[in-house]
Amino acid sequence: MGGGAPRLHRWLLLLLLGLCSWTGALRGNENSEALPESMPSAPGTLPHFLQEPDDSYIIKSNPIVLRCRAVPAMQIFFKCNGEWVHQNEHVSHESLDEATGLKVREVSINVTRQQVEDFHGPEDYWCQCVAWSHLGTSKSRKASVRIAYLRKNFEQDPQGKEVPIEGMIVLHCRPPEGVPAAEVEWLKNEEPIDSNLDENIDTRADHNLIIRQARLSDSGNYTCMAANIVAKRRSLSATVVVYVNGGWSSWTEWSSCNTRCGRGWQKRSRTCTNPAPLNGGAFCEGMSVQKVTCTSLCPVDGSWEAWSEWSVCSPECEHLRVRQCAAPAPRNGGKHCEGLGQESENCTEGLCIQDKKPLHEIKSQNVERGGDIALYSGLAAAVLAVAVLALGVTLYRRSQSEYGVDVIDSSALTGGFQTFNFKTVRQGNSLLLNSSLQPELTVSRTYSGPICLQDPLDKELMTESSLFNPLADIKVKVQSSFMVSLGEFQGKAPGSFPQGTPRPFGSMQGRSKALFIQSLASISSSSQLRSTALFGHLGGRLVIPNTGVSLLIPHGAIPEESSWEIYLAITQKESSLEPEGPEVLLGPEVSCGPPELAPSSPCALSIPHCAHADPQHWSIHLKRRTQQGKWEEVMSVEEETTSCYCLLDPYACHILLNSFGTYALIGEPLSDCAVRQLKVAVFGCLSCNSLDYNLRVYCVDNTPCAFQEVVSDERLQGGQLLEEPKLLHFKGNTCSLQISVLDVPPFLWRIKPFTACQEVPFSRVWRGSPRPLLGAFSLERFSPATTQLCCTVSVRQLQGHEQLLHVQTSVLEAERENITFFAHEDSAFPAQLGPKAFKIPRSIRQRICATFDSPGAKGKDWQMLAQKNSISR
Repeated sequence: MGGGAPRLHRWLLLLLLGLCSWTGALRGNENSEALPESMPSAPGTLPHFLQEPDDSYIIKSNPIVLRCRAVPAMQIFFKCNGEWVHQNEHVSHESLDEATGLKVREVSINVTRQQVEDFHGPEDYWCQCVAWSHLGTSKSRKASVRIAYLRKNFEQDPQGKEVPIEGMIVLHCRPPEGVPAAEVEWLKNEEPIDSNLDENIDTRADHNLIIRQARLSDSGNYTCMAANIVAKRRSLSATVVVYVNGGWSSWTEWSSCNTRCGRGWQKRSRTCTNPAPLNGGAFCEGMSVQKVTCTSLCPVDGSWEAWSEWSVCSPECEHLRVRQCAAPAPRNGGKHCEGLGQESENCTEGLCIQDKKPLHEIKSQNVERGGDIALYSGLAAAVLAVAVLALGVTLYRRSQSEYGVDVIDSSALTGGFQTFNFKTVRQGNSLLLNSSLQPELTVSRTYSGPICLQDPLDKELMTESSLFNPLADIKVKVQSSFMVSLGEFQGKAPGSFPQGTPRPFGSMQGRSKALFIQSLASISSSSQLRSTALFGHLGGRLVIPNTGVSLLIPHGAIPEESSWEIYLAITQKESSLEPEGPEVLLGPEVSCGPPELAPSSPCALSIPHCAHADPQHWSIHLKRRTQQGKWEEVMSVEEETTSCYCLLDPYACHILLNSFGTYALIGEPLSDCAVRQLKVAVFGCLSCNSLDYNLRVYCVDNTPCAFQEVVSDERLQGGQLLEEPKLLHFKGNTCSLQISVLDVPPFLWRIKPFTACQEVPFSRVWRGSPRPLLGAFSLERFSPATTQLCCTVSVRQLQGHEQLLHVQTSVLEAERENITFFAHEDSAFPAQLGPKAFKIPRSIRQRICATFDSPGAKGKDWQMLAQKNSISR
């Protein structure tokens, strides 16, 4: 026991000497730095790691770097898989922490792919740091190093499915094995799917794709994408087809019996279009036609009974006889008897005498006397009428008293081609020429024809009477003057047809293609939506062609001996007005100016709109842009103000303005029944492949300017209008729009898979997307010999209105037939100056306004005029 103690002491001494020599060698490698005892450190402080090695992956053959940093630390060494890493493989760096004065040491090593592959242990390859200080050592966390990879083959590829509409779709995907584990992303038709944007889609359940309720738009090719830091892998594509089983529409009314007389049959029918089968869906089961027997009562033609006996000879020497159509009487639509039911003849064979003269002589003399009396009476009446008219002219010129008229037919204010009666006002009216005239002697004059004084003959006719002589200026109320002014061009509602036909712009039902007045080529793609003209004291009307936007400048709005250059423009790009909440923009943003000009009389600005203006379903407001670029509300259409007044008709809003500026119409739907009127059009053109033909379906606001932009864009692309545009009533019920191509000839054409039916979200249609193209379809013909295309494009809102566009066209350039459309009737006259701009002469307008401004005893004031023009206020 005594001899063992010296041996133990010697062993400890040798161990201490070895440690000192190892430390000296390390200090030699560190350029003879100071001894650890001289290193500044707080006595009794263990090393603290500022940076520990992180788990890493080796990609391909690229080595990775592991780093450690500690304070205070005299030395740091790596230990991998339980063994010390050689000091030559360490790269160290030493610095001084200025805040604490402690020495900071950082060490890094490289780990290669070969090192990891050569290691065979129960766990992954790992490394950790060991740091020394005066007090002792500290160890960092273990960092694992793994070789990253991703296998090529998926453990499970998604499988294609055919599901009914509103059914559930589940696509399974198990990605390839890999380190680190691969992340999965789904593609639909090569486009990534974002489940955050569609609540109907869930991609979080164990890499699977779940569609809760299938829609037609969910048809397509789905691919599962797996990726990690090494590579990306694609699964096989799975084709999903969402089909719709057909449903019967309602039965039509029974037809009339096919026979006019006797036993026959009548029928009713239904179609498999509610909905129509799509994408291989089952056709409706049952009969599409029902027949039942019917019996029609046979018509019986009437026949005369025998003549009655001749009556007794009358004092006029005539007797008569009668017969009845009752043998039999006509019934069940039979013909009535032909001929007379009564006959009379002379009962004395011409020998009857009155006042000692034969009867025939007496009759001829009476006829001659009656003719003379009528002639003399007519001449007397004419002379009397001229005398009264001359008396009225004389009295008027002497006294220069005001003279008024009663408009007997209120349609005179609509600018239509009606019959108008202008009568002098009867006794008791202050505007009479001569209040002493008796009612039976009142001069009456009827003028039939348009009230526009454009023809010299009309001018002569209307100036014959003193009724149309100029009057002194009459002070007129604003509301009445505005109604009369609007009456001059309400017949020209934006988009109306020629000759005053009251139909919406672009609606061409019932007219042949040869009657269209302008083709697509007539609109230049470079046309600017802006008009400018120079106006004077007489006023006029400024129009932007083919847009329905106009500005009416009344007589006297511009000072005498002055000329103003006035402009009218439409914002062609997306409007700067951003509707709030459920509000939508109902028409173009219109500017008139210059804003610094202040007319002395209100001007009438007409802006087209696309709302089915029902006050129960819409709240429509007028907004104006301030000089700072902000929008402020001017008024509500249903509530009048003292500074602004507007009149809303089915296709435009007419606004009476006291100042120029930029205006827009905003609508807020009050219920799901609010209707936005849209125009649906289909264009077509050949693609780069001579066998392919493209169909493009547009849905724009039913305003002329919106459709003009589409026509201009299509003209640049070489597109052709294939069918007359139609009107679609789009409800605010949040239901989407569905566009499909039907009745494609099966052996001549084929439509590319999954494109026959497309669905557009409600918000994009309701908000009025700046891109009006809603559907694009690609058809392919089997042979170049096929030159004709016949199909039907269905545009329908789910639970709403539907329009069918029947396409029948030639795909060859030489055989194309241009479908033309109606342009706005003012397209050739952007500016009309002076009296030519007004359909009713100013003197007559003044008399009308004066007559209707003051309530009369008979109620013939402006309120009655508004009522006759169907204006509620």
